[in-house]
Amino acid sequence: MVEAIFNTPIGVFDSGLGGVSVLRQMRYLMPAEQFLYYGDCANAPYGTRTVEEVRDLTIKHVSRLLDQGCKAIVVACNTATSCAIKELREMYSDIPIVGIEPAIKPAVTEHPGGNILVMATPMTLKQQKFNKLMHKYEDQANIIPVPCPGLMEFIESGDFDGEEVYIYLHELFEGIKERPLDGIVLGCTHYPFVQDTILEMVGEHVDLYDGAIGTAKEMQRRLREIKLLATKEELGHVHFECSGNRGEKTKLFQRLMALPVVSAKPMTQDQFKDYFTID
Repeated sequence: MVEAIFNTPIGVFDSGLGGVSVLRQMRYLMPAEQFLYYGDCANAPYGTRTVEEVRDLTIKHVSRLLDQGCKAIVVACNTATSCAIKELREMYSDIPIVGIEPAIKPAVTEHPGGNILVMATPMTLKQQKFNKLMHKYEDQANIIPVPCPGLMEFIESGDFDGEEVYIYLHELFEGIKERPLDGIVLGCTHYPFVQDTILEMVGEHVDLYDGAIGTAKEMQRRLREIKLLATKEELGHVHFECSGNRGEKTKLFQRLMALPVVSAKPMTQDQFKDYFTID
């Protein structure tokens, strides 16, 4: 029975495919684990919906993942985490449920007194969870929240470095160019996929912070704590499901998974292609 639980997947939920940035870090950190990814692409973006809509959709799809036998859940979406993580943990108190939040703490720790930009969806920035996090560190650095409506849609359409993305980010940073930046917090799981263009705008001297690594480590810690961390030598499988156009989204999912991983231990694209299997 215990072995059967070991072999059940970790469920990963996002409003679309941005959560792949979190999945990749977990895959890197826990290669023996099975993963079941669900992207609610048909209802994306969540960042422009009401709190109630986001909460209901998130609970619905996380419940679906648990019904499919997932042993743990990662809510790989900042907006969904802000709106629904409390309710999910109350509903499923015996299941490890890990969310994601903007990586303000490491940014402030490394740049005390500096200018820290937080890029996120309008919904994330409005939520009490985010504002509580920001207020916790606002006396340690100048934290600048910047809503980015429409940015995640570029990634969902497979456009990471096209002219429209370039223009969007150029206009975004034009509005704050008078402030020298020390760090940028990527407060949406989609944003790491346009990090190269972001750095082109602000300069390589600005540090980028992504909460995916912390989320992956927290899930690993939680599974180890309850002795459900897979330890077998062979690689686990990744299964992808979504609402909306599955054929189109599956191709984009595979493309995102094959991109180089940004982590404490960088891996080349060729190395990573050999590092995971997908069915």
